[in-house]
Amino acid sequence: MKVALVGMGPGNPDLLTGQAREAIQRAGLLVGAKRLLEPYLDSGKTCREAVAPGAILDLLREEGAENAAVLLSGDTGFYSGAGKLLPLLQEAGMETETFCGISSLQYFCARLDLPWEEVHPASAHGRACDPAGLVAQYGTVFFLTGPRGEQSPGGICAALTQGGQGEARVWAGSRLSYPDETVVTGRAAELAGRDFPALSVLLVQGERAAARPFGIPDGEFLRGEVPMTKEEVRSAILGKLRIAPGDTLWDVGAGTGSVSVGMALLAREGRVYAIERKEEACDLIRWNARRFGAGNLTVIQGEAPAALAGLPAPRAVFVGGSGGQLEAILEAALEKNPRVRVVIAAVTLETLAQAAAALARLPFGETETVQIAVARARKAGNYHLMEGQDPVFLLSGEGRP
Repeated sequence: MKVALVGMGPGNPDLLTGQAREAIQRAGLLVGAKRLLEPYLDSGKTCREAVAPGAILDLLREEGAENAAVLLSGDTGFYSGAGKLLPLLQEAGMETETFCGISSLQYFCARLDLPWEEVHPASAHGRACDPAGLVAQYGTVFFLTGPRGEQSPGGICAALTQGGQGEARVWAGSRLSYPDETVVTGRAAELAGRDFPALSVLLVQGERAAARPFGIPDGEFLRGEVPMTKEEVRSAILGKLRIAPGDTLWDVGAGTGSVSVGMALLAREGRVYAIERKEEACDLIRWNARRFGAGNLTVIQGEAPAALAGLPAPRAVFVGGSGGQLEAILEAALEKNPRVRVVIAAVTLETLAQAAAALARLPFGETETVQIAVARARKAGNYHLMEGQDPVFLLSGEGRP
């Protein structure tokens, strides 16, 4: 069986490439979403509705057509179902060919007379997304949206407003390329919570913030009476965690959230959970998250390890405070992800000994212990003296299943 994966563009058949149109003409069987099949229902071809990759494969096997075409919205390389479908078809021994289409990003930017090479693409459809953080990082962001709730254009505008990007200029495009296409523009705060058709996209131009996950001065954090990890140690911790953009991370005993904020700024496409038992500290974490546009930071008030039970598996964990439950916290992290990376901060020798013993007892490999001693200049008359800060031990390791 020969199967063509055809990018249909926004939906109007007039926007098909010549090769895509020829692939559809050759096919005796067409498979895809209902709206993509509608123009071909009276063409004499067999049209079968299916969207999930597994369902599409089952239909192709069931029909057994010599030539088939799977119709996919937008471009086959832009947040497309082709990514999961193609390996399934190839594993089933089917001969495949892929035909690109015009993406909604390309179409919408052309509609707005905007170049798209500097627009950051993102999807809020069925996946975690931090709209305010993405706009703070990239300035101009295009969002594929979902039909309702936080994934919808109105929900994204609400998240932008809550994250300090309420003045961002937004364009919401609905039913692109169809006769009833509409484009609504305004400020994010004006469109927050508004209803839009299910088939919509959103382009946002907001205020790009300086990317400063490392080296944020201590004085920029709201602290109150809650202990805070100092700037130099904080930078070392973030480096030891080896954070990637899409990581899920835990900060246990988060204090003011200074480390949590740095984690969130590095993992813009992921999610950070700051676990803290004190209500005052949780309020500080939320305030600091808003200040630095860390919309992907979630505060969990509670005591570890019990507060960790409902959290998703972390790629890495920082333990800044354990309340005497360090080993139980590490066990909880390992249970969620046997390959989890952990970094532990210890100020006292007793905590250092406890952490070293826990890493040795539990299945951790590549363990490392370093001491960080920082001295800051203090003016004394016409002179400056170096005043030492409390030394901090950082212990790290990775789970070894």
